[in-house]
Amino acid sequence: MEANMVGWFEIPVSDMKRAQAFYEKVFGIRIMVEQFGDTLMGWFPFTQDLEAKGAGGSLVQNKKSYTPSADGTLVYFSSPEINEELKRVKEAGGNVLQEKTLIRDDIGYMALFLDTEGNRIALHSRA
Repeated sequence: MEANMVGWFEIPVSDMKRAQAFYEKVFGIRIMVEQFGDTLMGWFPFTQDLEAKGAGGSLVQNKKSYTPSADGTLVYFSSPEINEELKRVKEAGGNVLQEKTLIRDDIGYMALFLDTEGNRIALHSRA
């Protein structure tokens, strides 16, 4: 295998504007929102560069097909400084489920939070 297996992810949301505001504040980014039939998608910044690391993804609102959940797949966002983003999680209306925790010296740190939609999301950093 020449690349990581995950190529795309989607995070279900009930309220796109609320979720958009939350993730923009937590990560200091802009999310572009587009309507595709019955589905509203909010694109996380991504690159088309095939050499880039990581996967692209979006917030997705579609009442028939997507339901936010804290029990499903866990998405890890890379983080330069977990504690700063956890602070913004609280400020943006989310809940910290697990503070910054060492996984192992050679792997780094992780933390968990619940977003405004009820999804369990993780952060990962090397430091």
